[in-house]
Amino acid sequence: MGSSGVELAEISDGDVTDVATFLFEAMNDRVAPEAWAELLSPPWSSTGPNHGFLLRSESRIVGAYAAVYSDRVIGGESVRICNLAAFCVLDDFRAQSFRLLRAVLRQPGFEFTDLSPSGNVVALNERLGFVRLDTATRLAINLPTLPQRGVTVTSEPARLESVLRSDDARIYADHRNAAASRHLLVTFGEGWGYVLFRKDRRKGLPLFATPLHVGGDRSLVERAWPTIASELLLRHRAPATLAEHRILGFDPRPSVPLSAPRPKMFRSTRLHADDIDYLYSELTLLEW
Repeated sequence: MGSSGVELAEISDGDVTDVATFLFEAMNDRVAPEAWAELLSPPWSSTGPNHGFLLRSESRIVGAYAAVYSDRVIGGESVRICNLAAFCVLDDFRAQSFRLLRAVLRQPGFEFTDLSPSGNVVALNERLGFVRLDTATRLAINLPTLPQRGVTVTSEPARLESVLRSDDARIYADHRNAAASRHLLVTFGEGWGYVLFRKDRRKGLPLFATPLHVGGDRSLVERAWPTIASELLLRHRAPATLAEHRILGFDPRPSVPLSAPRPKMFRSTRLHADDIDYLYSELTLLEW
């Protein structure tokens, strides 16, 4: 039992349902409890020691910090990542918030990402050594177009499984059943590119495609963007793309820069900004 009778504990497998219900009721009721539970138990092989940490008062959950873990190979080295996925504490217990954050960050052997911090969390993270990523983003209009000669774009699982290779094949296998992950395979002759993206809301409207990963031949993805944009519009009902330059590597046309793109952050003694991607995180797992 901790400060003021509030218990701090790891989120165990047995706590997942209760924590999912808490996040549904206290954080975002547009996300079903089942979806919160999937966030806490991702479809890839997770080696995390827990699912994050929680606060209890008189056997009632009053706060939770959900964490998503992954083992990655970055620069030829094995790296353990802890993604800070969802942070919620009831108003009457806000004084206990720092206990949750400190518990997560004191776990040894992990590098940390926070890819959807909001409100006061951004400034708090900065005080704790988190660094902002360059999230320069352009709002690109997805226009209908005739297919480019020889270019195909598909989301067919069988095609993705047969074409993707190496790291991209593993990324697709790990994220195929991740609720917020959508997949596009672009081919031209023997060449191929891979785009993993999510649908995002702005001002309550779920009309935006946000690329999270580009694999294969990135130059092919750039050349084929008019066909990709048409696919996003017509098949995925996304009239616009939130195109982050560090992910796409180019600026689609037509597009305009966002004046205040949403922040993304990381804290690490081993990794640099170029090492950080958005995979194996709440961005691939949770639609909100």
